[in-house]
Amino acid sequence: MSDLQGRRVAFLVTNGYEPSELYSPWDTVVENGGEAVLISPESDEVSGGDHSQKVDINVSEANANDYDALVLPGGTKNADQLRMNKDAVKFTKAFFDAEKTVASICHAAWMLVEADVVKDRNMTSYPSLQTDLRNAGANWSDEELVVDGNLITSRTPKDLPAFNEAIVNKLTE
Repeated sequence: MSDLQGRRVAFLVTNGYEPSELYSPWDTVVENGGEAVLISPESDEVSGGDHSQKVDINVSEANANDYDALVLPGGTKNADQLRMNKDAVKFTKAFFDAEKTVASICHAAWMLVEADVVKDRNMTSYPSLQTDLRNAGANWSDEELVVDGNLITSRTPKDLPAFNEAIVNKLTE
């Protein structure tokens, strides 16, 4: 994997995130010299299972222009709560409007449906979301990794090695 020096990557989560889907890409970004920033509607910290993480910036104050990429970890509760937060949806959509890299894994694809950015996009997700994504106009497939332009999607924690590598590759193109 290559060097991400000077790259800032936003990670958008709230309580109920899937720990491996936050920490594995986070560690990959940091290990490759990038800066990982946790953004959330919560103020102090968020928890996922037995894990917790300090929030760096509230999503209401975050600006997509300050970041090179957005990572959306999954977790059913996390994804469902985030898609109901107007600031989180607006923040996510801003990355697409600016044609920046967005990486979504598992249930996080719900946020992409809510942000109305999946029409005619090739993507994957946790299998239970395929009908939601198809109804929103996406071309869904059951694959470990789908990269469509600046959109990176994967299904589950077992796909994290390919997901992480794709994030680094996209940011070093």
